[in-house]
Amino acid sequence: MRTPARDGASEGMSLVDPRVMDPDHELVVREHLSAQEIEETVAVLEAMSSWRERERSMSEQARRYMRLGETDMRALRFLIAAQRQGVVTTPGSMAAHLGISPAAATKLVDRLEAGGHVRRIADTDDRRRTSIEVTESTRVSARASVGRSHARRFDAVAGLSPDDRRAVIRFFDALLESSEWTVPDEGAHD
Repeated sequence: MRTPARDGASEGMSLVDPRVMDPDHELVVREHLSAQEIEETVAVLEAMSSWRERERSMSEQARRYMRLGETDMRALRFLIAAQRQGVVTTPGSMAAHLGISPAAATKLVDRLEAGGHVRRIADTDDRRRTSIEVTESTRVSARASVGRSHARRFDAVAGLSPDDRRAVIRFFDALLESSEWTVPDEGAHD
């Protein structure tokens, strides 16, 4: 059962309902929708907001459990996925995946290695090149926290009908297409 998103808001306060947030129809065009269609649309937006808040909370719990920061967790997820697929990961490939500089990747690997989460492995052919592997203890911890959460999400999606899964994919594709950030004109906030 879904509970309404709160995001720190007062009980009953909506942060996603355009009837509340955009009463003058300045941004959200909704004249073509019936009252029921608006209610259903707002219910979807509230469900998304609730999920986003739950996902943030679960991610924070996993980071605290593993005593890591957000970038550290992203790095470990990448490393674990690479290892499972037999892909050799270097500090450079990790930097590219995370969108960080090589220097930042080196510091990240140093920090993860000092915490016992990863180990560097020298290339036998080129000693200047190293790969990175997640330690067994960290792999087990990640599996117990993040892995179990992912398995439950997979089960939720697998429980949908094929038509419902296709509808969800169309929905997320439409969200992705609509998710371009635009910077307002300089005078817009005056």
